[in-house]
Amino acid sequence: MHPALSIIFFSTASGAGFGLLLLTGIAAPLGLVPQNAGFGLVSLTVAVLLAVAGLSSSTLHLGRPERAWRAFSQWRTSWLSREGVFSVLTFVPAAVFGAGWLLFGRIDGLVGLCGILAAALAAATILCTGMIYASLKPIHQWHNGWVVPNYLLLGLMAGLLLLDLIVRFWAQPVGIPAVTLIVVALAWWFKERYWRFIDTSTASSSMASATGLGRRGRVRMLEPPNTEENYLLKEMGFQIARKHRVRLRLIARVAAFAVPLLATLCALVGASVLAAAVAVMRAALGLIVERWLFFAEAKHTVMLYYGAETV
Repeated sequence: MHPALSIIFFSTASGAGFGLLLLTGIAAPLGLVPQNAGFGLVSLTVAVLLAVAGLSSSTLHLGRPERAWRAFSQWRTSWLSREGVFSVLTFVPAAVFGAGWLLFGRIDGLVGLCGILAAALAAATILCTGMIYASLKPIHQWHNGWVVPNYLLLGLMAGLLLLDLIVRFWAQPVGIPAVTLIVVALAWWFKERYWRFIDTSTASSSMASATGLGRRGRVRMLEPPNTEENYLLKEMGFQIARKHRVRLRLIARVAAFAVPLLATLCALVGASVLAAAVAVMRAALGLIVERWLFFAEAKHTVMLYYGAETV
């Protein structure tokens, strides 16, 4: 699939924003993060800005962005619509939670429950984002059991890295760096399993099954349907050279996982804000590369009609 920059930014920024909102909504009522309004203002502002920026950028990929509101009407059947509905609903309890915390200094009672509700809705939003791709049966690289857990873990990982950095400006975090190390390692493991899955398996569809001519013997393409590149070839048949794929995966491994692991460990041992900041910046770069690969390595079943043996 053709990696659109707007969708790459959307899936990385919104995942980090909703991940941070999820963690703040749970950690604050439980007393796991600083309780003062300054921390709440920074944490919630960063979370909301990332989430809104990501959601807004997703409309840039539409032919008619002004009609994006129509997606909300298909929530019964569309994961894209459900994502939009949950994302908007998330901001309602988040606003109550933020107002109660920042204006009245309360994070208990109803305000705390709103924080937990916002966290649950943020998790549902990330899940829906993953399901947008996991529900697409024609794309083998997306329609599998590794996609949704990867989206959830990468969102949590980005949120934890941001939370660990923000907390350090008010207090030495207790427990957050250790949890961050575990989640980063777990996200790395799931990503490696995903890559292994798409490298060692193909879709059940083939040229024979796609044309319905398999019972007559071996099926081969006589000539392509088009003599020039068209929309399907550009959007559904984007190809990436193996050498570039290997190089980009290495960059993703190092920047998104290895460096944040090492930097977070240094921040844990040395109580360093700089190390936590390095973890956030490197993870941002690595996640952009990882998400670019997520789209670039996906092949649509329609490519069987253009000469592909497998997808």
